[in-house]
Amino acid sequence: MASSPSQRFRHARPVDPTIGRKLWRNTAIGIGNLTAWASRKAGRGSGASIRGQVITRLYPMMFAELIAGRRIAAVSGTNGKTTTTHLLAAAAETAWGTRDVVTNADGANLREGIASALSQNVRAPVAILETDEQIVPDMITRGRPEVLVMLNFSRDQLDRHHEIASLGKKWRAALTDAGENGPTVVANIHDPLVTWSAEAARRVIWVDMGIGGWTADAALCPSCGAILEYDGDGSWNCPGCALGQHRADYAVRGDEVTGPDGARWTLDLQVPGRFNRGNATCALAAAIEMGIDPTVALAAMGTVRAPAGRFSIGRFGDNRARLLLAKNPAGWAESLLVMASDPVVLAIDSAIADGTDVSWLWDVEFERLAGRHVICTGPRAQDLAVRLSYAEVDHEVVDSLREAMARPYEGTVDVLATYTAFLNLCKMGGVEW
Repeated sequence: MASSPSQRFRHARPVDPTIGRKLWRNTAIGIGNLTAWASRKAGRGSGASIRGQVITRLYPMMFAELIAGRRIAAVSGTNGKTTTTHLLAAAAETAWGTRDVVTNADGANLREGIASALSQNVRAPVAILETDEQIVPDMITRGRPEVLVMLNFSRDQLDRHHEIASLGKKWRAALTDAGENGPTVVANIHDPLVTWSAEAARRVIWVDMGIGGWTADAALCPSCGAILEYDGDGSWNCPGCALGQHRADYAVRGDEVTGPDGARWTLDLQVPGRFNRGNATCALAAAIEMGIDPTVALAAMGTVRAPAGRFSIGRFGDNRARLLLAKNPAGWAESLLVMASDPVVLAIDSAIADGTDVSWLWDVEFERLAGRHVICTGPRAQDLAVRLSYAEVDHEVVDSLREAMARPYEGTVDVLATYTAFLNLCKMGGVEW
């Protein structure tokens, strides 16, 4: 078993405010909880985000205060952070118990969402936190995480994130400024921007996630600007400077993970896809770094089935549907590999949570769906239909999401959706979010 959750770290006790501020903080949390309850009753979601907005508005020090003094493992990146967080949280909860571990299991990963999660267990010494890419520097500075998992960078919500290179620069600067007080970083060797950012950390555990195929967002060296060179297996190097792919400390091939000193483990996951095997390998590396026995961690990760609704089975009248969530080209490219039904349903929205620009559809290899029938639905279904026409994929447009899910399907139909459409599907299909 693992050591005590309060061991192995310079802080392990959440900071207590003065009596007056504690009363103020607890009142804000109480009002936030009431608001979250009302949100759930109204069918507007879990209430985590609105709780966070309320409590941070009423008590502006909430995020900084609640994040201080814990053992923190932060997980960030464009794709996979929700699932990786669930996998790592399962390992921590099994090792130390649910009372000593707090996590933002619903995926609310901005300051308000993190404060919301932490407010539900203010005394927990360990926090496993999904962290939005934008606030990673703040997490490093204020939370001083013990471990930071850096998964990948790819285009996502460009109306909000703008250029991903700027995010990488901010991550690198924060790690540089943290110096010896910074986290141990668990980093994906196949992502050049992650590699360049992570090299500034005091210590890096390099992970071969077994996913080296997506290079569309990593053409130029983030250090010198030269055009990166890629081999057939997805490995890369820069011809213009010393930046290059590192040798992996952990690597996954199929269901087998190899670790330092030749250690080997077998993954037995309930979540599908090679990308989730890579996520699990990062979670395993982080768990071991935190002192959790790998056998305990792997057994716990094998119990994770539908993190925040992903890969869950919803019921739509007489139909069963497996729900997948992705909202950028890299995510859709990987998700298409695990879609096995015929037909498949693709639901696309462009609300602010999805990213309003859907031009990324042209970078997804929809040709993989050739020979199957595709039902396009959601507010931007026509944009998707145009792309499928160029891919010469048989398809039809069904404007109403409800109508699309009422069609008669044999067996379980695979449904891939962007964020807002996914939330609506969860509500319609009785999937807990």
